[in-house]
Order: sequence, then structure tokens, then C-alpha cells
Amino acid sequence: MTIAVTGATGQLGRLIVEDLIAGGVAPDQVVATGRSTERLVDLAAQGVRTVAASYEDVTSLTAAFEGVDTLVLVSGSEVGQRVAQHANAIEAAKAAGVGRVVYTSAPHADTTALVLAPEHKATEELLRASGLAWTIVRNNWYTENYVQTVAQARETGVILTSTGEGRVASASRADYAAGAAAVAVGDGHEGRVYELTGDVAWTFDEFAAAVSQALGTPVVHQAVSPAEHAEVLSGAGLDAGTVGFVVALDEGIARGDLADATTDLRTLIGRPTTPIAETLRTL
Repeated sequence: MTIAVTGATGQLGRLIVEDLIAGGVAPDQVVATGRSTERLVDLAAQGVRTVAASYEDVTSLTAAFEGVDTLVLVSGSEVGQRVAQHANAIEAAKAAGVGRVVYTSAPHADTTALVLAPEHKATEELLRASGLAWTIVRNNWYTENYVQTVAQARETGVILTSTGEGRVASASRADYAAGAAAVAVGDGHEGRVYELTGDVAWTFDEFAAAVSQALGTPVVHQAVSPAEHAEVLSGAGLDAGTVGFVVALDEGIARGDLADATTDLRTLIGRPTTPIAETLRTL
């Protein structure tokens, strides 16, 4: 069985490729795609087929997907462009005769008000209407998304949010990669939607305590209102679009958009998810 992974030059895609090989998939049965194969030379040296393919270029995607049984479609990172990009990948998968598409989506993409969800919801709808076999893995938040937050806390001793008492059921990027790889190689996943999360949904007070432990220095969580948060971010020099996005994300967390901890991920990977304290020590 040949498995292709898009975005293999990115962090998640790279980890999925590595998990597939570590799990016993022969390297020559793995296709790693990205905008530039220069960042994939070490995978090519292991026998992985590496192909330059851009989400903007259906022809390059179709060529990359020829002979592929399962495509892991790692969602693009360019907010505002992803629906068109993913539509190109789905079109190419159909043209190439791909057997199944595994798509990395957002938590509860079809029902949530999370600011990141609309493009994922639209992609899921395209995939369901495509006639292709599919599996959707909806990834909750990555603990590594807070690398900048941890860096700022190291300098200031404060984590400032407008999340209130909201919780986040984050897992490590490696956990999500392992989940996607397990779905790609496993049977019985067609037509399934998995809500992948960490085992524990934590508050930002708990997160600050974990950061304190990781840094070995006191860190506190300072809760502010959305308006106060926006004012602080604007004062730090962030542009209006970024300010709006960050505040909207925190409002979503306060609503509970990332709070739903499930057992889907730990079941797929056969182990507990990585505790936030363990991931934080690596940031």
C-alpha cells in the first residue's frame, strides 16, 4: 500500500512520514510532497519518494498522487487560502485514482464557532461530496503552539489571556502525527470522524503552573477581558488583524471550543497522550 503525505516539509507532515516508516511501512511505499524537495533530501536518502508539489498546482499534485492508495492531506497553513488549496488536492486525488483521503481538520469543525473552523468545515464538505473514500481526523490544539507564550513567560513571569476559565485539551504534535499515521495504515476507518485531543483539558492557571515547572521560575496566569487583551496586544505593536485573531481565539477557548477531551487519540496510538509538562520541557 502506497501512502502519500502532503506538507511533508512542515512539522506535522514530516512527523507523519517518520511515524509511517517507524511503524513498518517500507520507505519506497511512502510519498512525501512539499513545495521544495530540498527539505526532504534526508527522507529521499532513506528511500522515500519525494515530489515537489504545491497546493496551488493541480497538475503537480496529480502527478505526485499517481499510484497512491491513501493520501494524508495535511491542512495548509495559509489562513484564507486553504479551501481553494484543499480543493485542488481533492481534485488531484480524484484524477489520480487515490483510494482514500485522510484529512487533518479542526475540532468539531462542522458545529463550532472556533475562528479557525470555517475553512476546515468547507474542506470536509468538499471531501464528503467528492466521491472519494475519506477519514477525518480533527486535531485539537497543539501544545507546541504556545512556544512564544513560554518564551514571553520566561522574560516576564506572566501569561496574559482573555480565556477566562476555559480549558484546552491539547496534545503534542507528535501525538497527532502518530494518530494520523495509525489511521493511514489501519483498516476500518473509512467514513469515520475522529476528534483527536489530549487526555486532559487544562485551564491556563494549570498551564502557568506547568510552565513554572518547566522553566524553574514562577509564572502566573493573568486573566483580562477581551477588550483589555486587545489593548495590550495593540500596545505591543501587533497589527489589527493579528490582534483580532488572537482575541477571537481566546474567546473561543473561554466558550469551551477546545475543552472537549476524548479518548480517540489515545485509542488510535495505543498509549496516553503526552502531558503538557513533558512537552513544555522541550520548547
